[in-house]
Amino acid sequence: MSLQSIVEETVTGLGYDLVEIDRSAGGLLRITIDLPWNADAPEQFVNVEDCERVTRQLQFALEVDGVEYKRLEVSSPGIDRPLRHQADFERFVGYEIDVTLKAPMGAAAAGQVASNRKKFRGTLERPESGEGWQITWRDEPNTKPGARVSKKREQAPLHALGFMLDELREARLAPIVDFKGRKPR
Repeated sequence: MSLQSIVEETVTGLGYDLVEIDRSAGGLLRITIDLPWNADAPEQFVNVEDCERVTRQLQFALEVDGVEYKRLEVSSPGIDRPLRHQADFERFVGYEIDVTLKAPMGAAAAGQVASNRKKFRGTLERPESGEGWQITWRDEPNTKPGARVSKKREQAPLHALGFMLDELREARLAPIVDFKGRKPR
């Protein structure tokens, strides 16, 4: 059996989703897990006990199949979770994400956005057509903390970028830290 199938079978058998497998130099095997998403249930997060449970089971499964590794690390996806599958995008509609395209936008974006731009941060949305995905953002100038901002100041124009999953090099949740907890969507 391949490493991917051993890990995937073990993780899903315990009731978790496999997010990522990373094999690094020095024998480090890093496994990232998450709890399955249910749109009707409140969002749950992976805790230390979940990681410990998966680690113990994986150690046994990898030893039985003779997989070579020196150190096993099981963790949650964290605040900058990678988005790879259609279900990931459906789960995080309305969240702020970072998107990196495989190729620059080209002449189609000339005028409002630099045509050689590949990286964007915006709110993930499902377009009205239902095909693909889009992010929307405003290129607001940064203000200093505590600075007064005039209420008469015009808002920056709203930009939208439509994309298909095969056009992406990488997509991740934007690591926005709010010590007051997650805000409801």
